[in-house]
Amino acid sequence: MPLKIAINGFGRIGRAAFKIILDNNYNVEIAAINDLTDNETLAHLLKYDTVYGVYDKKVKATAKGISAAGKEYKILAERNPGNLPWKTMGIDVVLECTGFFTKKEDAGKHIAAGAKKVIISAPSKSDDIGTYVLGVNAEKISKNEKIISNASCTTNSIAPVMKVLEAHFGIQKALMTTIHSYTADQNLVDGPHKDLRRARAAAQNIVPTTTGAAKAAAKTIPSLKDKFDGIAVRVPTPAGSLSDITALLRKNTAVENINKVFLDAAKKKELKNILAAAYDPIVSSDVIKNPYSTIVDLSMTKVVDGNLVKIIAWYDNEWGYASRLVELAIKFGK
Repeated sequence: MPLKIAINGFGRIGRAAFKIILDNNYNVEIAAINDLTDNETLAHLLKYDTVYGVYDKKVKATAKGISAAGKEYKILAERNPGNLPWKTMGIDVVLECTGFFTKKEDAGKHIAAGAKKVIISAPSKSDDIGTYVLGVNAEKISKNEKIISNASCTTNSIAPVMKVLEAHFGIQKALMTTIHSYTADQNLVDGPHKDLRRARAAAQNIVPTTTGAAKAAAKTIPSLKDKFDGIAVRVPTPAGSLSDITALLRKNTAVENINKVFLDAAKKKELKNILAAAYDPIVSSDVIKNPYSTIVDLSMTKVVDGNLVKIIAWYDNEWGYASRLVELAIKFGK
């Protein structure tokens, strides 16, 4: 029997997850999509994408939803997750991709509606919801957990890197900056926003702002608690980001040693298709639609005085993250 998945919120991550499921030979059935937008608009946005281009599968709107690659997918338009027909539909896992239902009591409405499990595609605002990153701590998911968080795209980028550094060299403390493509949370033109920097035109400015990615990474690697923090700098690109990590290690090392450790880590089963490492002099457009969580840029590795290191790691903040979201759903739903 295929795993029955429902997607709540058909935005950037929801649509990417949909395509990833269709494009791969997963034993997964997308049973329903819930979004308040009309079917015509959702079909158009699925077919035409500024970042990823025109979808190679035939897409059209139908009376009940959308048709993609010759199969119809039901679209619901329910504002309250508690009213969704998940029990009747036999939903195994809900991908909670709206960005709104990140608290346990809100995501829990899917469970009340009959879904067996829920994955929040964002950091959770509830401390009693587990945060899991594939390749880092996903093996620790308990059978008793019904709601988990897949953290953020940036946490998925930095946590595997930090795990490798911690395992081989030990980390005294670290800081990170994500040079991050703009998102829908920013304004297209100057206008009101609770974050006065995000209030400014996203495509015209370099925008320093906050991120909880480092602290969320510490939830997946407990030894980093209170030792890892960071900021975000939003830049005028629609997708493709990089994490700039500076860490003070417990052991002295050299650039060549660090790079070898990452090359070796990329070959190991636990980080297969999650962490990559390469010397190629790439730029952000080169990681568009790359399914890895993180691509360590070995040519940028720096070491000062033996134990102060800098690591640069690229990631597609949409496609890479959505790839892990789908894989985590499959693991979680078993």
